[in-house]
Amino acid sequence: MLKSIHRFRQIGLLSAAVLIGLTPVSSAFADAGPTEVSNGKPALTGKHPDVSVGAQYDTTHVYVASADLDAFVNSFLATFGGKASPRAVFTVTPTPSRTASQYVQTPVGMLSVFGFETPIPYPFGDERTGYLVTDIDQAVKAARAAGADVLVDTFDDPIGKDAVIQWPGGLTMQLYWHTQAPNYGPLQSVPDNRVYVSRDAANNFVRRWLRFSHGKVVSDNPRADAGVIGRPGETIREIRINSGFGRMVIFVTDGKLPFPFGRETTGYAVDNLEQTLERAQGAGAKVLYPAYGHGADRTAVVEFPGGYIAEVHDRQ
Repeated sequence: MLKSIHRFRQIGLLSAAVLIGLTPVSSAFADAGPTEVSNGKPALTGKHPDVSVGAQYDTTHVYVASADLDAFVNSFLATFGGKASPRAVFTVTPTPSRTASQYVQTPVGMLSVFGFETPIPYPFGDERTGYLVTDIDQAVKAARAAGADVLVDTFDDPIGKDAVIQWPGGLTMQLYWHTQAPNYGPLQSVPDNRVYVSRDAANNFVRRWLRFSHGKVVSDNPRADAGVIGRPGETIREIRINSGFGRMVIFVTDGKLPFPFGRETTGYAVDNLEQTLERAQGAGAKVLYPAYGHGADRTAVVEFPGGYIAEVHDRQ
């Protein structure tokens, strides 16, 4: 009897091992989901609906000195085309502050530009992007359930409501909702939200972002050319995700990044990289990292007046 039990256990363990061996590579991001405590035991949190609206409503948050607002906005528009909203002075934080603000629309991505006239309240200035959501309360609930830390709970702004959240690995972003829903046409090209995470945090961050965004991993290359982040001759892990919040490219690194990499928050896809760089320089921008790569797969990094750093690449 004991021999039979022992043999049954061996078969069970072997079966489990076979099943584990058959698990696809993508299971690294399987949605195990964060846990809550129910009756003293861990329990999976419930599924939440997709709260994204569209990539044309995603904005990169750009903070510049008030004196640099005109120079930055004019340079950016001269490089990519588009238009800017009239400038106005608002309180856009839940505590007292004043900032001149403009919304910049271009064919390759949107910006929310802030030139604060008062000290910037914490943690504002650390958030990289603003994502329009269908319902702010539902979005914050979904972010919490997916494992985000809500740094600034929901607050009113002049045209709607906002919250600031942070993901494992350190990515901070703002969620926003407008009282009167905006209506923008699709972008000519969807920009990349460029995210740098450590090897320790990468899988955890991706799993939780996928849960919140309802996105899909487009590619996961463990040996991508590290020249795209200033380290030619080396390789890095590069993960690409698409969702209703647009595109995200994640660089999994050891943190040893040459300037300016890690400072750029957004990557813009253009039809002709050389012409774009020429326009940028003619409008007062500096090329910090010249075009790298071959054929239609080239990348460069530019700094605009006021200090905003962006990656620009050939559209594929």
